[in-house]
Amino acid sequence: MCENLKLIEDEDKLKNAFSKFYNIIAKLRAPDGCPWDREQTPLSMRSDLVEETFEAVDAITQKDTEHTKEELGDVLLNAAMITYMHEQQNLFKMSDVLDDVSEKLVRRHPHVFPESAGKSEVTDSVKTSEQVLSQWDKIKQNLEGRAGKSILDEVPLGVPPLLRAAKMQKKAAKKGFEWTAVEEVYDKIEEELGEVKEAQTLQDGSEKAKLRLEEEIGDLIFSVVNISRFLKIDPVIALERANQKFYNRFTFIEQKMAENNLTMDFDHIQQMEAFWNEAKKS
Repeated sequence: MCENLKLIEDEDKLKNAFSKFYNIIAKLRAPDGCPWDREQTPLSMRSDLVEETFEAVDAITQKDTEHTKEELGDVLLNAAMITYMHEQQNLFKMSDVLDDVSEKLVRRHPHVFPESAGKSEVTDSVKTSEQVLSQWDKIKQNLEGRAGKSILDEVPLGVPPLLRAAKMQKKAAKKGFEWTAVEEVYDKIEEELGEVKEAQTLQDGSEKAKLRLEEEIGDLIFSVVNISRFLKIDPVIALERANQKFYNRFTFIEQKMAENNLTMDFDHIQQMEAFWNEAKKS
C-alpha cells in the first residue's frame, strides 16, 4: 500500500542517514558497547523520553530552529533506543513500528488514500478538520476495535494526570457534555476555589480532612484544565511554559543574591522579592 509514493527529495540520503543512526544505536547496545546504554530498559527510558519531548516542545515554542533540530533528534533517539530494546527481546522490530504507523495513517485518511481500509467509514466528502476528526473516531471504533464501555476508556490510564484530564474533557465535550459559555467555566473555578478554602479551614490533622482537601484541590486543578481546553490552549504546554518562566526568574534571583553575597533564606525574603520583580521586567 502506497509503495509508489515518491514525494521525498533525497530519499537515498534519508535511508542512509536512518540506517547509520539505527546502527549506532545497535552498537551502543552491543556487548562491546556503552555500559550505560546497555543498562537501560524501556522502563528506565520513560522519563528521558518525556523530558526530551518537553525540551523539543520548548524549542518549537521559542522558534529556535537549531535547538528544535537538536531536540527532535533526541526524541527520535529515545524512541529508537526503546524500539531496539524490544527488538533485542524479539518482541517487535523498528520495521514493524514504521509499518504499523504507516498503515494507521493510510487507514485514518481514506479521503487522501483511495485504497485505504478506512474508506468504508467515509459517508460524505471530507473538507474540514472537524469532519476529519469525526471520521477518525468512526474508524477507531468500527475498524480498530477501540470502542470501550465508555468513550473515556479511550484515554490511557498511564498518561500524566494533567494530560489525562484534558483528554477526558475533550472526549466528553465531543459528546455534547460541554459548557455553553466561558463565563460558566470561570464560575466553576470560583466555586472550586471556595471549596478548597472551606476544606482548608476544616483541617484538624486527621487523614479524612487531608483527603478532603486533596480532593478539592484536585477539582480546582481539573477546572483550570477545563478553562484551558475551552479556550483552545494546551494545558500541558501552558504549564511547562510557566515552569520555565519560574526557572528563569528564580535562577536570576540566585545569581543576584550571589553577586551581593547574600544567603538564600527567609531572612532575605524582601531582597529576593525585589530581584524577582526585576526579573519580571527583563
